[in-house]
This record gives sequence, C-alpha cells and structure tokens, in this order.
Amino acid sequence: MKKIGIIKEGKVPIDRRVPLTPQQAKQLKENFDVEVVVQSSDIRCFSDDDYRNAGLSIVESVEDCDIILGVKEVPMDKLVPNKTHFFFSHTIKKQDYNRDLLRTILDKNIQLIDWETLTNENGNRIIAFGRWAGIVGAYNGLWTYGKRYNLFNLRRAHECFDYEDLKTEYTKIKLPNIKIALTGGGRVTKGAMEVLLGAGISQVTPHEFLTERFEEPVFTQLNSRDYNRRKDGAEFHRNEFYKNPELYEGDFLKYAKVTDVLIACAFWDPAAPVLFHREDIIKDDFDIRIIADITCDIEGSIPSTKKPSTIDDPIYDYNPSDDEVEQALTDEGNITVMAVDNLPCELPRDASESFGNELINNVIPPLLGDDEKGIISRATITKAGALTEKYDYLQDYVDGK
Repeated sequence: MKKIGIIKEGKVPIDRRVPLTPQQAKQLKENFDVEVVVQSSDIRCFSDDDYRNAGLSIVESVEDCDIILGVKEVPMDKLVPNKTHFFFSHTIKKQDYNRDLLRTILDKNIQLIDWETLTNENGNRIIAFGRWAGIVGAYNGLWTYGKRYNLFNLRRAHECFDYEDLKTEYTKIKLPNIKIALTGGGRVTKGAMEVLLGAGISQVTPHEFLTERFEEPVFTQLNSRDYNRRKDGAEFHRNEFYKNPELYEGDFLKYAKVTDVLIACAFWDPAAPVLFHREDIIKDDFDIRIIADITCDIEGSIPSTKKPSTIDDPIYDYNPSDDEVEQALTDEGNITVMAVDNLPCELPRDASESFGNELINNVIPPLLGDDEKGIISRATITKAGALTEKYDYLQDYVDGK
C-alpha cells in the first residue's frame, strides 16, 4: 500500500494553502486504498484537529512516505531523499533563485513532479490555482484604487473568511468612469473577470474601449491578438505567435493611452514582445496609474514590476523618471504597483478546496493507476538522479552556465 504524506509548508513568507483539505484527504484514503498522513503544522488554513477529525493521522515526519505533497518550494534541508515530491518548484523557466533547489533534488535522487507541468494530451494544465490568483489580484487592484484616491476602504482579501465573505465587500466599491484593461484569456483572467462583473463593472469590447467614452466604469479583456501584431504587417495567427513570438511586436500603447488601471493576467514568454517600456511610461499620453500585475514577472513584460510585493505589504510606487521603487502612494506622478506573488494564499480555504478537487480527479488516478496518457511521465522533471528527456534543456541551468 502506498503511503502519501502532506508536508508542512516551510517556505517563508508562510503559505497557508494545502494540496488536500481534510475531507479530500479522507476521500483519497477511502477511495484509492492508500495511507494518508499529515505532517503537523500550526500555519495551515485547516488545523491538525480538522485532519484528525476526518480520520487522518498527524505525524512529525513524512520521511517514511512514498509520495510527498506540498504547495510551494520545499526548503532544501526538508527534501526527503529517494522519494516522489509534488510542489511548485519554479525551476522550469531557469529561475536563478531556485538553481540550488534543483541541484539538491538531483543530488537526493528525488522524483520531482511540478504541479505546473501536469497537463493533458493537448498541453492544457489540469491542476492550478490560477482562478484564485485572478480573483484576489483583481480585488486587490480595486482595493488599491480605493486607497490611492481615498474613495473607499475594503477589507483585505486575507481578512475575509472565504470568497463568499469577500463578495460582501463589493457594495463598498464606488468608482468613477474609469477604464480597466485585463490581459489574457485563461483561468487567471476569468477569475479577475468574476470580481469585476461581481462589483458591477460593465464589460466592453476592445474597440469600444478604445473609441468610446462612458459614464460608468468599464473593463475590457484583451487577448494576445489585441495587443501584438506581425512585424511584417501580415495577419495575426495565435498558434504562430506562441511558437514564434519573435515574428511579432507589441501594440499595447494604444490601450495605455486610455487605460486607468491595468490588470495583467496573461502568461508572458520572454521571447515575446513586452507590453511597454519605461520610456513609454514617461510620455504625456500614458494614462495608466495603477497596475495589478498578477503575473508578477520581475523585469518582465511590465517594467514597473521591479520586485514582488507581499500580502502584508501589497503595493509600492514606481517612479518612471528615475526607474526606481518608492514608498506606496507618495507621488501622483508615480504608478502604484500591486505585485503580490502568492495571491491565492489570501483565500487559502477556497483555493485549497478547488486545487484538491483537481488533484483527486485529474492527477491521483494516473499517479496510482495506469498512466496510459503520460500525465505523470510528462510532468516528471527529475528521476533517478537526472533530468528527464523532456527537461534536459535545464542541464546548463543546473551547471550554472
């Protein structure tokens, strides 16, 4: 019988999410004939007693487990050698800050399966927190607007018990006739749209957004084709854009001239065009004053995202004239940036339950049964002390080159 352990999250700042809620862990134990144990933790959104009451054993160590489930990166000294680990490793883009983590995983002969790499045969992710990042990110964007212009005060998302409680704050939101632009079309964007629509903000088309004036706040949702164009003037093709982004150039500035708040939800490939440059921000016709950067790509497609912010300190100002970060809400000439990099942590109970459902429905069956569709094998980054063939492009990253 396989033994599965839910690890105590060790990353700082702390993360209160779990891969499985108490009832989901009980369901896993009963439906798949596995033993499930939970490492004792005083930081989870569900207590040890919640798991005990669901019939789970609370343990101090998960070293005797075959499969270890976590959410964020596991501290290197907490990695269990010769086991299978699931967590967000943040290594597949060659992130410098996690190079040593991947080296340690290889040294400890760990089979690493990254939640981000679990996909179906069409390449679509089958488990993610994206919707909750979008929900909290858009809410934080509205919270930031209220703070910047002293219009309304909302409870922070993490001060709400859950999503239903957060929705009760919508009645406090009183916006002028501003324009809000969202980039992207996936789970994150759909989550952000839930909040904007829930707050009573009307959606308009990109064309209407550019050409019309409104007497109420509005938002538009922009897909890649709306703000990227072929360098040679030929027609935009989405599949080509994702395969060969170097053939395209950015065309976002027309929106920046009429946008008050930008909520950035779109995945960005470093080979793709950026949304805009610092030099664009300092022009007189650049109207964006608040950016909720849910993607939080540091020095990526949005030059004002110079660093991540935190749940405790969620916003900072970007001074485009000096290209520097300053204290939040200090100068009207600055852009106020919300770039919290662990947004789903603000609604940990809802986010965990949604994630756990996808884990049980989409990941556990191929993990514990027949992986005939290659879901687990495709997602395995390391095995037997080496990178798997699909991820051998990371070797120079591991080698420090």
